[in-house]
Amino acid sequence: MTSSGHVSRLLVAALIASTAGAASAASPVTAPAVATPHAIAAAPAETAAVAKEQAIFAVSDADPQKWNLTLGNIANAVEGFGAEGADIELVVYGPGIAMLKKDSPVADKIAAALKNGVHIAACQNSMRGFHLEAADLAPGVGVVPSGVVELIRREHAGYAYVRS
Repeated sequence: MTSSGHVSRLLVAALIASTAGAASAASPVTAPAVATPHAIAAAPAETAAVAKEQAIFAVSDADPQKWNLTLGNIANAVEGFGAEGADIELVVYGPGIAMLKKDSPVADKIAAALKNGVHIAACQNSMRGFHLEAADLAPGVGVVPSGVVELIRREHAGYAYVRS
């Protein structure tokens, strides 16, 4: 960089700094209060409705290890937030759809997730591609027209996408 380019960058930086300093002097900003977990727990329940945490997980392959990891992460989220404190969904599409069958190696973990209030959605497009019917799936598994569209819609609605 030439010395004139260096000087120009320094002048721009000084101008930005002085502008920011003048703005902060004109309207002082106080640091936001940070609530401690103890303070949150001590707050009366009737003062404000607590929003549920929203998370969406997705599995698109039939690898039992991947499924165990994802279902373990979901169980950790449920334990961390409490079943009533979170709205958690698992969207399944592609070859992963076979793992939602009644005789799946992870059927017991799927049942446990459903029992804990987790919503599990099977992609109808993938079901068609793998010749599965809703009756082939574990009890309690829902069906959405498109798993990818469901994932996108949930993200737009504010759900955190958790990758396993």
